[in-house]
Order: sequence, then C-alpha cells, then structure tokens
Amino acid sequence: MSAPNSFDPSRAYVQQEEVFFNDGREAQLLRHVQSRKDIESLRGCPQKILDAIDEFARQEKFLMNVGAYKGSIVTRLIHETRPKVMVELGSYVGYSAILFGDAARAAGGQEYHCLESNDEFASIVRAFLALAGLSSFVKVTVGPSSDSIRALHDAGQLSQMDFLFLDHYKPAYLPDLQLCEELGLIQKGTVIAADNVIKPGNPPYLAYVRSDVESKRRAYALAGTATGSALRGNPDLVYQSELMESFEPTGMRDGVEVTICVGLDESVS
Repeated sequence: MSAPNSFDPSRAYVQQEEVFFNDGREAQLLRHVQSRKDIESLRGCPQKILDAIDEFARQEKFLMNVGAYKGSIVTRLIHETRPKVMVELGSYVGYSAILFGDAARAAGGQEYHCLESNDEFASIVRAFLALAGLSSFVKVTVGPSSDSIRALHDAGQLSQMDFLFLDHYKPAYLPDLQLCEELGLIQKGTVIAADNVIKPGNPPYLAYVRSDVESKRRAYALAGTATGSALRGNPDLVYQSELMESFEPTGMRDGVEVTICVGLDESVS
C-alpha cells in the first residue's frame, strides 16, 4: 500500500492553536453546517458532509480530525479487508465515523461501534451521523473506552473485532489493545490502525505491536513477577506491523501504524 508523498497546501486546515479543542469550536462546527443554505443537499451524502467539515477547518478553526490523507489509508484497508465488525476508539466530531462508517457499510460490514468518552462530542457525532444517513449502521457508545469495551463485550454486543481504529487518548492505545486481547476480541486476521504515531507519537504502543512473541512473553512474565499479577493482554498473538507515513490535515507529517494479527504462536517458550 503506497502513501502520498506530497501535500496539497490548498487543502490545509488552519494551524493548530495552543488550545485546539473542547473550547466551543465543536458546537460552532455543528451550527455552521446545520445553518448552511444547501443543508438539504448534504442530507444522506457522507462525502458532502466531510467536505463541509473540512471547509470549516480550513477557513475558521482547526479541528483534530484524521483528515483526508490519513483517512484514505484506512478506507483503502477497509475496502481490501471488508470487515464485518469495526470498532473505533475516539471519534471527536464524527469525521472518522462518517468516513469509515460509510466505507465499512459499502464493503458489506455488519456492525460499526464508535466509542467516544466525551458526552458533548458524542451528541455532535450522532447529529452528523443522522445527517449522513448512517445512524442505523454506526452505533455510538459514550464513556471511558475501557469501560465501553468491557460493557459491550459483557452484554454480548461485541464478540470480535475485524478492524480496530485507535484515535483516542494516546496513553490508552496500549492498555486498550491489551484489554481487547484479553477478552479474545483480537483474532487471526484482525486489522488494527493506530493514528498519530508520529505526531505526537506513541513509543510504548509501537514497541508492543512491533515486538516478537518471545519479547512479549518475557515482558509479561517480568510484570507478573514485579506486581504479583499478570499483565493484561495475550503475548502469544503474532503481529505484522507497518508504519504508513502520511500527513495531518495541516500538512504536518504524521502516520498510521497498520498492524495485522496473523495468528497465535502456540509454541512453548
């Protein structure tokens, strides 16, 4: 899979400020889109809604969306792997839920779970999903990501993940992946795409998904010895991982780490 090697500056979002989210801009975005004179032309058209969100972020205020460049990496993967069950951790204003939900539905997907911790952001996501005609396909769950994963699993609403997209609180990437492993949600063929692995970066997560089974087993045993309890996760899962370099919507370099679970190593160490 090739990634773009140049960025079109005409598509750039305004630059990220010191305070760049949760300051009222998200509600302002929703009002801006809903008040457009051509709002009816957007109804049921995911791409037009994404274009409207991009337009706001290019002309008004920065939005911390995955953007079109990194988004294209994930949508290509969705079309190639055709996941039946896709889970997204962290949706912000719903840009990724619209983009990937539309792609997953078109690829024959059966379930799309969007997990968002912020109540206000979740309400904005739901409003945009309704406008896009995706509400019946993309299900939004509000609460801390680990709690939501456990709740959906315990309720029998989530028994597998064919595709997992990580774009929430960066220190939660690794423990949430390990939780999914522990619950048996990560299986042979599961694709995991992690955003923002260059900007701001996520060394602990990258070290884990790039480690071999023996290294993970040693870390698992060491953690159990040090704390008296086993580290969450399943160190026997074998991953193949690759960094796909791309661009933030502002034009800054970033990347998506694409990881595929190729199976279970059942050898005895």
